[in-house]
Amino acid sequence: MTTIPEQRTTTGAHTGGRNLLLDPGMDLTLRPMRYPRFFDRFRDAIRNTWTVEEVDLHSDLADLGKLSAAERHLVSRLVAFFATGDTIVANNLVLNLYQHINSPEGRLYLSRQLFEEAVHVQFYLNLLDTYVPDERERFEAFAAVENIPSIARKAEFCFRWIDSVFELRELRTREDRRAFLLNLICFAACIEGLFFYGAFAYVYFLRSRGLLHGLASGTNWVFRDESMHMAFAFDVVETVRAEEPDLFNAELEQQVRDMLAEAVECEAQFAEDLLEQGVSGMSLSDMREYLQHVADRRLAVLGIAPMYGSRNPFAFMELQDVQELSNFFERRVSAYQVGVAGSVSFDDDF
Repeated sequence: MTTIPEQRTTTGAHTGGRNLLLDPGMDLTLRPMRYPRFFDRFRDAIRNTWTVEEVDLHSDLADLGKLSAAERHLVSRLVAFFATGDTIVANNLVLNLYQHINSPEGRLYLSRQLFEEAVHVQFYLNLLDTYVPDERERFEAFAAVENIPSIARKAEFCFRWIDSVFELRELRTREDRRAFLLNLICFAACIEGLFFYGAFAYVYFLRSRGLLHGLASGTNWVFRDESMHMAFAFDVVETVRAEEPDLFNAELEQQVRDMLAEAVECEAQFAEDLLEQGVSGMSLSDMREYLQHVADRRLAVLGIAPMYGSRNPFAFMELQDVQELSNFFERRVSAYQVGVAGSVSFDDDF
């Protein structure tokens, strides 16, 4: 096997004049296309376009009055997390991912992902404006990363991984590249793939009880976006593994396992906060088991053995709202003549 020098150049000499995906530089050439799979992801994302104005949150107002005190606490904490969660993801995308994935096709997708994160931010802004009419309470929700310990812990986890590669202007050494891979895996598997999927579980739990259908409808669309974000990130990891298999060693694997274990604990603390008043039908032990189940699924995608062996305890998360998503695309095609191709594997994502 050809060894990779610790210090790289941008000439691509080690690959017959072709740079690798993480080589420094700014490849601008879409033809011949080096990574058509990334371009397909971009095209699929375009077909998935939706707007915040299509989500009717006002239908939830009557339900908010029906919630118990414990359920209101859950919803309050949930919207406080939503208030800044996607902004953190967007910041990492701009500050760390875009500059290091040296593929015009990949950067097309990342540009589209940034747009989708902006739509999610707008959706959650509308959510707060609708659910929390009091201006002071809305301000407190936006400041949750500072004054709610369970959310602050998740934010600290995110910022630590953003900072881990922020000073890297180029990925020239194996150490640099592994640091970048860890950041990418963190945001795909831990933040979008665990923190947000934990949040989705609370939404769909309420939906299973006939509550907050507007929130669940908007979450369906966010869910599909997040699934595609993860799929693209894991495509990048798979591509780098094929190009530079020596980067994937036992140390990196253990770092990924440690990272996911910490993410599970962060999200379990958030669950303790949300469920501390006792929400009928959802226990802390079930939520922890679900988080462990999701973590194992992320490890499986990365080719790493599971840590927990936990099952999915939530029947409402098994193929949840497949019919709703199907109806969504039928409406989109009818209203906008946007064709949709491909499929989403819900089993893999949950």
